Amino acid sequence: MSTSKTLDANRVSKREFVQRFARRGGISVFAAQTAYNAMIDELLDLVSQGNTVTLTNFGKFYPQNHKGHRVQFGKDDGAGEVTDYTVLKFSATREVNRRVKTND
Repeated sequence: MSTSKTLDANRVSKREFVQRFARRGGISVFAAQTAYNAMIDELLDLVSQGNTVTLTNFGKFYPQNHKGHRVQFGKDDGAGEVTDYTVLKFSATREVNRRVKTND
């Protein structure tokens, strides 16, 4: 069973990710942060408009719509309803999935 500390030890913060990205790309942290922000903003804008974004040899990001439904317990501990909503989904390519290694 994993503990919270174990999970935190395996997480990479945004700051660390951008620093590693900058080092690998041989660019400044500022340039990496700018590229990261632009990529995330553009990805979210495109998907929120209903588009599927395919990154060749990586995977695709797409919106997945869910129907609203009744809930037994709401924020006010009474019955309520969840309206229709959309979530961001990601599907990796087979090659990417093969490259992912776990310590299981």
